[in-house]
Amino acid sequence: MFELVIALTLRTAGEDKMDMYAQEAKRKGIYTYDAAWTIYGMNWSVRRDSKFRLAVGSFIEEYRNMVEIVQLEDETGKFQVDPKLSFDHPYPATKIMFIPDKESAKPDLMATTSDNLRIWQIHEDKVELKSLLNNRQNRDYCSPLTSFDWNEFDMRRLGTSSIDTTCTIWDIERGIVDTQLIAHDKEVHDIAWGGIGVFASVSADGSVRVFDLRDKQHSTIIYESPQPGTPLLRLGWNKDDPRFMATILMDSSKVVILDIRYPTVPVSELQRHQACVNAIAWAPHSACHICTAGDDSQALIWDMSAKPVDGGLDPILAYTAGGEVNQVQWSASHSDWVAIAFGNKLQVLRV
Repeated sequence: MFELVIALTLRTAGEDKMDMYAQEAKRKGIYTYDAAWTIYGMNWSVRRDSKFRLAVGSFIEEYRNMVEIVQLEDETGKFQVDPKLSFDHPYPATKIMFIPDKESAKPDLMATTSDNLRIWQIHEDKVELKSLLNNRQNRDYCSPLTSFDWNEFDMRRLGTSSIDTTCTIWDIERGIVDTQLIAHDKEVHDIAWGGIGVFASVSADGSVRVFDLRDKQHSTIIYESPQPGTPLLRLGWNKDDPRFMATILMDSSKVVILDIRYPTVPVSELQRHQACVNAIAWAPHSACHICTAGDDSQALIWDMSAKPVDGGLDPILAYTAGGEVNQVQWSASHSDWVAIAFGNKLQVLRV
C-alpha cells in the first residue's frame, strides 16, 4: 500500500510538472513535438478546417522512412498523433506539401517527393496513395526529385525539380506530364511558382532561372552566384509581391533577396546568421516579411521594408532553437504561426 501511494504521488508530481511545462509553453507561444526520428520534410496544412495540422517526414538513411500527420490541440498545447494517419515512405521525403486549398473545395491531398512524386489522399481513418508519378521511360530507374511546388493558382499543376537537370510540370488530375524542360546545366535543387504559368528554379550551376510556359524555349537568368560553381540550394518566391524572390547559397550565412525587374544584382542581402542558412519562408500574409533559419540554431524574421542600419538590415525577431534548424514553414491559413524543425523536434512558434 505504501509503495502504491509513493508511485501515485510520483506520477501525479510528474503529470503536474508536465502540465506546468505545457502551460509555460502555451504562455510563450511555443509548442514542441518530439518525433521518434530526425525530421526533415515538414509543412502546414492549408485548409482552414484543419487548424494546427502539420505533416513531418523522417530522415533515416535507409529505404524505409515515415511520414506522420500531427495535430496541435489548441486548448491543451499538446500534439496528437493518430497512428492511422502515419505511413511508410520510400526514402526520406525531400519535400512535403498539402494541396493549397484553403476553402476545402477539393479532396484532402498531400504530395511528397523522393524517388518519385507521390500524391496521397487523407481520409479520417487512413492515408491512401492516390498516384505515383514517374516521368522516366525506364520505370525501374528514376532520377531523385529534390523538391517541388504546388501551383496555388491552378491546383491541378505541380512542378518538380530533379538531379537530372530537369523541371517537370505535372497535371496531377490526369496523372500525366504537362511539360518537361531541361532547366539547368547541373542538378536542380528547388522550384517555385510565381504565377499561373510562370515558375523559377535554382541549381548546382549557381543560377536562378525564370520560365514562362507560354514560351518554353527560353528562360531568363535572374541571378548567378558571385563565386563561380557555388550551388544555390533553396528558392522562395514572394506570393504576396511576386516581384521578389529569396535564395541561399551552399555553405553561406547570407540570404539573397532579388527583384526580378532588376536581374543579376541583389536588392538586399540578409547577413545576420552566424552559420550557413538552410531554409527560407516568405510570410503568406505580408509582402515584406521573411523567416530564415540555419545551422546557428536561429530562426530570424525580417521586415524588408525597414530601413537598413550600418552593415545591413537587422532582423525584427529572433528565436534560438535547441539545435541546427533545417526546415522553416510559415502557416498560410494562420499567419502568426511559424513551424521549424531541428533534430527530432518540430516546434510551432507564435510570431
